[in-house]
Amino acid sequence: MELLCLEMDTIIRARPDPNLLCDDRVLQRLLTIEERFLPQYSYFKGVQKDIQPFMRRMVATWMLEVCEEQKCEEEVFPLAMNYLDRFLAVVPTKKCNLQLLGAVCMFLASKLKETRPLTAEKLCIYTDNSIRPQELLEWELVVLGKLKWNLAAVTPNDFIEHIVRRLPLPEDNSCFIFSAGHK
Repeated sequence: MELLCLEMDTIIRARPDPNLLCDDRVLQRLLTIEERFLPQYSYFKGVQKDIQPFMRRMVATWMLEVCEEQKCEEEVFPLAMNYLDRFLAVVPTKKCNLQLLGAVCMFLASKLKETRPLTAEKLCIYTDNSIRPQELLEWELVVLGKLKWNLAAVTPNDFIEHIVRRLPLPEDNSCFIFSAGHK
């Protein structure tokens, strides 16, 4: 989309609520919820026969590059990796479907976190058209079903402001840290 000189392509966010950030109950609840969204064990030993750790690393690197190039919100990549790991922990997956799975996970995470999510067509282009949009949409339903539609996972990013607020930093430094995290 072409913008005029005075228009900006920035997203306006609400400011963090200091009452929530300083409440220990919120941090404790995040820790409790986080446990529900972690894979139960090392899926390379039990579930996955075809996929090896180096393959996960390769698809993770590709996913990060796509997120960076598309200037995705900082929460998209860790959330997509959470979906990928949770899916791989329960579904034996062929290595030929790993990039498709990564694309689906980015698709879902961007829908949850972006105001303008990644499109199926754009993600297919990033796979050098090795997958079709229809295939991505079909797998989207499979992944949603296996994740039991539980997409609001707690990721490490959700803890950052809570932890930084508890550090003994001068007030002017903590303001700088928080403003740098919100583009």
